Amino acid sequence: MNCQYSHLEQEALLHIIGPDTLKFLQGQTTCDTRKVTPHHALPGAFCTPQGRVVCDFLLCELGPDHFALRLRRDIRVASSVAFGKYIIFSKAQLDPVREDWAPYGVWGPQAASALESIFGELPSERFGATSGDDFVLIQTDEQGRQFECYLRSAAHLARLNDLMQTGTEAEWQILQITNGIARIEGATVAEYVPQTLNYDRTGHISFNKGCYTGQEVVARLHYRGKPKRRSYVTKLAVMANCPAGTAVYDAVSGEQIGSIINSSTAFGDTHALVAATAGGVANGLQLGATDGPLLTLGELPYALETP
Repeated sequence: MNCQYSHLEQEALLHIIGPDTLKFLQGQTTCDTRKVTPHHALPGAFCTPQGRVVCDFLLCELGPDHFALRLRRDIRVASSVAFGKYIIFSKAQLDPVREDWAPYGVWGPQAASALESIFGELPSERFGATSGDDFVLIQTDEQGRQFECYLRSAAHLARLNDLMQTGTEAEWQILQITNGIARIEGATVAEYVPQTLNYDRTGHISFNKGCYTGQEVVARLHYRGKPKRRSYVTKLAVMANCPAGTAVYDAVSGEQIGSIINSSTAFGDTHALVAATAGGVANGLQLGATDGPLLTLGELPYALETP
């Protein structure tokens, strides 16, 4: 079949178990956790009181009173510590080291058909989910060609291997970059407000759910202000080392006007999501130095500002 899968080694699940889990997360995160069910996952973010993003995540239900936040592996423990400051009075417990569930990415024109043959049913919409005792399957795009799959069964993994080609995590990351989905990594914890990461455009924020940590700052920017920087898709036609946090410069003024949020390389190209000013984007973006290579601007699959 024309589809691929990859173990997402740079991703991890932060498990939260207990009857108060969704209530606790409702008071701490940007998403409306009342919408999370066995059939619906939800993206979101956890912020500092100053409105800076500590972690982004995809929240799903693994079983009764058992939930998981899929986030970058290098921030899992630190995110658990940050959540732990607030969870002490809730009937819920964080587990930042559990590894019995493994995350996989599945993508391609025939991904849905292959997954249906393995699991018997499919989600029907973006962030829709299907699950069993040892798997959760989440559709992450509108077209039904990209899925995240969390497994704790070797039998399911064997079926993925039988029906699909083996891809790379770098290829999966490029899909997320071209989808305009920004991810928090270790180098960028508490660096950005959600709107800089376009989370007001990607479904990570509910503006009518009520209070949560950092909500006042996030809401004020939404209703009364405008973010100084936004996230943009870029590409470089060479393999380049540009980890998260790498500076980006205005090609005309020479000023630093942004930084790399995420990057990945495959097939001789480098793809990067960049936080930058609109003026800098218009002038051209140079990577890493004032004489660095010029990044080619791509197209986001969503509008940045309301017409």
